[in-house]
Amino acid sequence: MMESAVQPCAACGDDAHAACRACSYALCRACLDEDAAEGRTTCARCGGEYAAPDPAHGKGSAEEEEAEEVDHQAGGGLRERVTIGSHLSDRLDEVGHARTISSVSGVGSELNDESGEPIWKNRVESWKGKKNEKKASAKKAAAKAQAPPVEEQIMNERDLTDAYEPPSRIIPISKNKLTPYRAVIIMRLVVLGLFFHYRITNPVYSAFGLWMTSVICEIWFGFSWILDQFPKWCPINRETYVDRLIARYGDGEGSGLAPVDFFVSTVDPLKEPPLITANTVLSILAVDYPVEKVSCFVSDDGSAMLTFESLAETAEFARKWVPFCKKYSIEPRAPEFYFSQKIDYLKDKIHPSFVKERRAMKRDYEEYKVRINALVAKAQKTPDEGWIMQDGTPWPGNNPRDHPGMMQVFLGETGARDFDGNELPRLAYVSREKRPGYQHHEKAGAMNALVRVSAVLTNAPYILNLDCGHYVNNSKAIREAMCFMMDPSVGRDVCYVQFPQRFDGIDRSDRYANRNVVFFDVNMKGLDGLQGPVYVGTGCCFYRQALYGYGPPSLPALPKSSVCSWCCCCCPKKKVEKSEKEMHRDSRREDLESAIFNLREIDNYDEYERSMLISQMSFEKSFGLSSVFIESTLMENGGVPESANPSTLIKEAIHVIGCGYEEKTEWGKEIGWIYGSVTEDILTGFKMHCRDWRSIYCMPIRPAFKGSAPINLSDRLHQVLRWALGSIEIFFSRHCPLWYGYGGGRLKWLQRLSYINTIVYPFTSLPLVAYCCLPAICLLTGKFIIPTLSNAATIWFLGLFISIIVTSVLELRWSGIRIEDWWRNEQFWVIGGVSAHLFAVFQGILKMIAGLDTNFTVTAKATDDTEFGELYVLKWTTVLIPPTSILVLNLVGVVAGFSDALNSGYESWGPLFGKVFFSMWVIMHLYPFLKGLMGRQNRTPTIVVLWSVLLASVFSLLWVKIDPFIGSSETASTATCSTIDC
Repeated sequence: MMESAVQPCAACGDDAHAACRACSYALCRACLDEDAAEGRTTCARCGGEYAAPDPAHGKGSAEEEEAEEVDHQAGGGLRERVTIGSHLSDRLDEVGHARTISSVSGVGSELNDESGEPIWKNRVESWKGKKNEKKASAKKAAAKAQAPPVEEQIMNERDLTDAYEPPSRIIPISKNKLTPYRAVIIMRLVVLGLFFHYRITNPVYSAFGLWMTSVICEIWFGFSWILDQFPKWCPINRETYVDRLIARYGDGEGSGLAPVDFFVSTVDPLKEPPLITANTVLSILAVDYPVEKVSCFVSDDGSAMLTFESLAETAEFARKWVPFCKKYSIEPRAPEFYFSQKIDYLKDKIHPSFVKERRAMKRDYEEYKVRINALVAKAQKTPDEGWIMQDGTPWPGNNPRDHPGMMQVFLGETGARDFDGNELPRLAYVSREKRPGYQHHEKAGAMNALVRVSAVLTNAPYILNLDCGHYVNNSKAIREAMCFMMDPSVGRDVCYVQFPQRFDGIDRSDRYANRNVVFFDVNMKGLDGLQGPVYVGTGCCFYRQALYGYGPPSLPALPKSSVCSWCCCCCPKKKVEKSEKEMHRDSRREDLESAIFNLREIDNYDEYERSMLISQMSFEKSFGLSSVFIESTLMENGGVPESANPSTLIKEAIHVIGCGYEEKTEWGKEIGWIYGSVTEDILTGFKMHCRDWRSIYCMPIRPAFKGSAPINLSDRLHQVLRWALGSIEIFFSRHCPLWYGYGGGRLKWLQRLSYINTIVYPFTSLPLVAYCCLPAICLLTGKFIIPTLSNAATIWFLGLFISIIVTSVLELRWSGIRIEDWWRNEQFWVIGGVSAHLFAVFQGILKMIAGLDTNFTVTAKATDDTEFGELYVLKWTTVLIPPTSILVLNLVGVVAGFSDALNSGYESWGPLFGKVFFSMWVIMHLYPFLKGLMGRQNRTPTIVVLWSVLLASVFSLLWVKIDPFIGSSETASTATCSTIDC
């Protein structure tokens, strides 16, 4: 017989509080209180007195009480009463007490109500109702307590809604701004055609040579304007929503955000200070992105021990700097630029300990700078026996042109943690192997080595490359890029996301157009409306599969040189059907699919072995002899292959950076950064666009990256010279946009125009130099390139000038740039055109004809101690000769023109104004160059004075020959009286 250890209430089934002494009829406290309220104080069954139950019975568990339902409790109570009643009957039978039986039968009439139903049964029903009400109210209270606040519910609903919203969108330019702009472009094109018709049909026979030269120059300028203008036909803006990206993929640990590998390249630590490189690395390690998804690879192409040691110091300082940045949301996260900001750094800071920790961190950074400066000072003089490492072994990179591959992982999953005990992003030092007799391909080769190393160690699906002088200014920059890359509706066909370049340390007037605002805020927006912006060499996030030469998933795949295709050629076999996803994954470019092998060598293999061997040989011919790397190329979502042995990955990484690894492969031809030009960025982006990829231009409100730019005249011109030389090299290569990439028809024609403009713009220097010399020649010779204007000709000239001005104004209107930036761009277009671009053309032609190689020059990134001190430094170079000569020539021409007008009378002033205006146009464009020649003390360097004297002497002789001070009547009389007898 089962008996409960706890006596239940006979009315409701709850734990009893008291029981009848005579019949053991038990009630709980609530039922006793209800009886007392009704005036009943004795047992309802026998009329006896209640007594407290035996403490040995204990009390029921509250958890059991809550778990039981009311119906079960009531039923259980009735069953227990039956059990108790049977015990009571047995006991009464044993003692034979007649009074108890008569008493029970005697009170039976008192236990019934008016309808004859037992009173206790009504009480049970009443109590069950009350109990149910209490239970329901308790459940409501518990549910209300567990439910999140209304604001949190709204946020959760909003996050759920954001997860299904696109993380980016296109913001088209207003039609009110774009329609007039396009209309004026068409009008200008028509006026330009009429102007050329007039110029060609109205020659100046008295100055036919000058006229012909001017017409040829003007036609080229018109062609150049078309190449530059029409790619800006469909400009767009874009907007990103990082919160939507986080709502979809999550944040922190377990986030679905894709991993990213950062590439930082440096060559010479004496020209690229280690402190600048270190700040770039620190800003990368502190980005606002899941730590386990960030890796930083630093390429040291100069194999300098100074770079290695400074990187080791940087890794140690990062253990303090990274948690400080993340704790207080520091921006920017490059310490040199953060501590040098002239702003209220306490704004929006609410932590009481911030000031104290910031002061301590600034002191730690200054100590770190001193250690870096000590390393730099030590590296100024190389020991005769070469550099020695701390363990006493010679530094392997003592000979920068002949050394083995080197690699060191400083931070990462198994490396040191920060001072808060948290994991830090992976940081690796890489110096590829170099040996005499091998082509190393400068920066492009270093980038390709990093591609292979990162694929072996981390294999993140996205790669973001930065120059050593460009730091992360916006810690959410990667999230901004992922808004496009990980957008299901956009990212499938995106090969890279390009950010604009922004610079620190530029003079307020931007004398030499270092900011390049017109290109980044006008041209790039126009390209974004076509097939995407060009790759500019830094601040770009790549899709790794696009670098491997694969086509976009939406592109129909051509027959792949894989197992199935080759087996069909070797032996008859039923075609294996592939799903659409597999075909997209296996789609590759045409050159990779054209690998041909000598099948006779493998005739002895069976069908399966033959197909597997051919497939492996196909990949090895394209990617090189590394099975680990080849396997990584087939992983769309990244990650290290499961078959890879972690203990051998470093050894494999050293193997793939060997100098002979790229021999007889497609690296630099179809895979990775493309070789053949010092501006490898243009070629790399062009190849991707030819494969039908598109790119995205991302301009966040806070600039993603910032860098340093050469602000003095000589360095700026040398930088422009290198860019122009790269364009000339592409022009004479097989990748020239004029004839490359027509086969698939995948490059849009306006996009092709932009690439053609990118490679032919240096040739504009030839007509530009001639055109800038024409006004001075006209002033010195008294001739002009334009005949007497008729009414119709005046209309064409005015129409052309007005259309040029209106086009520029409307362009400023939709782009939002300032007129000062536009004017600086126009000035430097002339300065660079008559100097650096001119030298690039001749150097490129000499390289093509005579094979004369041009050395890669690293742009120095050191700055003067004073503000804008570098701006006034003038380093004499031959690039300065042509603009100096043109400037002096026009100044002499203006003086000669006014002198001639003073002697010729009133009638000569009219034609003079046209010539002088033409010459002043040249001088105004070269004015920043003139200020650069003057330097800080407004003194012209001696070499410039010598050049000016030489040119003045030449033009003085020419002036004497022309003899402008003698009038026409005086000349005639002199010619008549030419003998003594006269």
